[in-house]
Amino acid sequence: FWVVISCYLMISLGTLFGGWRIVHTMGSCITKLNPMRGSAAETSAAAIILASTAGGVPVSTTQTVTGSIAGVGMSRASEGGTHWGMVKLIFIAWLVTLPASGLIAYGLMHMLFS
Repeated sequence: FWVVISCYLMISLGTLFGGWRIVHTMGSCITKLNPMRGSAAETSAAAIILASTAGGVPVSTTQTVTGSIAGVGMSRASEGGTHWGMVKLIFIAWLVTLPASGLIAYGLMHMLFS
């Protein structure tokens, strides 16, 4: 029970303190979104997530939405389109956070249960 409550608390705090940055990055820094472009990005992301789920393939919703937003930006190449520098930074962050979170989890397990 305490694990569930801890997860709820941490997710809530993360959203409270960093959620606005994520929304700003997704909606303004990758490409400029308006309601129509945002709807296209969310619909394509939902289609990919549904197809992946039906096929039993685990996918990250955040990465799927980010790719969809980048795709919407590519459709507007004449207007500036996708800011590939921001997409590159996000990709590097994904490459760093996966092994980093694994190492932190390993360290905690080793400290707590060894």
